[in-house]
Amino acid sequence: MTTGDRRRAVGAALPAGTDAALVTNLTNVRYLTGFTGSNAALAVSRDGEAVLATDGRYDEQARAEVPDVALQITRTPAADLLRTLAASARGVAIDRRHVTLAMLDDLAAAAGHVELIRTDGLVETLRMSKDDDEIAALREACQITDAAFTDVLAELRPGKTEREISWRLLESMRRCGAEDAAFDSIVAFGPNSAIPHHRPTDRQLEHGDLVKLDFGALVRGYHADMTRTVVCGRPSAWQQDLHAQVLSVQERCRDAVTPGVAPVALDELARRLIDEVGPTLVHGLGHGVGLEIHERPFLVPNGDAAPLQTGMCVTIEPGIYLPGQGGVRIEDTVVVGSTGAEPLTQSSRELVAV
Repeated sequence: MTTGDRRRAVGAALPAGTDAALVTNLTNVRYLTGFTGSNAALAVSRDGEAVLATDGRYDEQARAEVPDVALQITRTPAADLLRTLAASARGVAIDRRHVTLAMLDDLAAAAGHVELIRTDGLVETLRMSKDDDEIAALREACQITDAAFTDVLAELRPGKTEREISWRLLESMRRCGAEDAAFDSIVAFGPNSAIPHHRPTDRQLEHGDLVKLDFGALVRGYHADMTRTVVCGRPSAWQQDLHAQVLSVQERCRDAVTPGVAPVALDELARRLIDEVGPTLVHGLGHGVGLEIHERPFLVPNGDAAPLQTGMCVTIEPGIYLPGQGGVRIEDTVVVGSTGAEPLTQSSRELVAV
């Protein structure tokens, strides 16, 4: 699907009484145009015609990245685009999640007679299903993530700190071709592995520690996400049992990922399975991945009820955490295929001893 196809899809999805959409979220602007600057807004009409507004710093960049869209150079992209639309539009859609109160004041002042029609997730709904190029970028990001995991296993030895391993992951991913890390890596040793979103510290690795690694590579703007839990030295019985419990839940949830299943139903399955063996799942089962590390659909309580469709990419990441002792999380990025989930992250899910 080209960016022009995406803009036409936005135009076709505009609510009644709306002549155009004013897109202010930079991720959505990139999805609809390919523009990667840090200041922009986009106007999209019902027929998919568009105008991109940005400031003078990005004049040449915008012309190179978005040659098929009219360009407006201004210091106030959203407000000036709205003033341009006011010449012919009666109603303009804005996404309420991406407009601050201050921006809303500016837009209201610029709107004149134009009615600002609040929408919710107009572009994000389109972004949920990935095309072949998007899946290819995610696949490459996941391959780099797998390679970095293999690299870092050789670095996990007593005396290494969480911060050192975090840096090692970033170095490996960049060396393998990633633009950057998809997010700040979680590296957690021993009792720290029981903290779901632990931030790396100078805590040194010790024999007997569980090691939780949650990280991913960024490729062409697309985010990989993977978690593996290993152990330093010979695993104890409780570590083996805990890992086996999480692995069983993760496998059953991955097997349940099929077109037509509701994301909220997958989260409910994970909670039911974990309640049978251990503490309640303290976070959602997963989330969509793409141009953002967390995007729709969300596999959480009260999350998306609309069923999964072929081409959606989500994470499956159950975990069980024993405060003061340790925790296990196993996560894959998967793409929804016609017959089920295809894991894009391929690293071993077994309890590896390092």
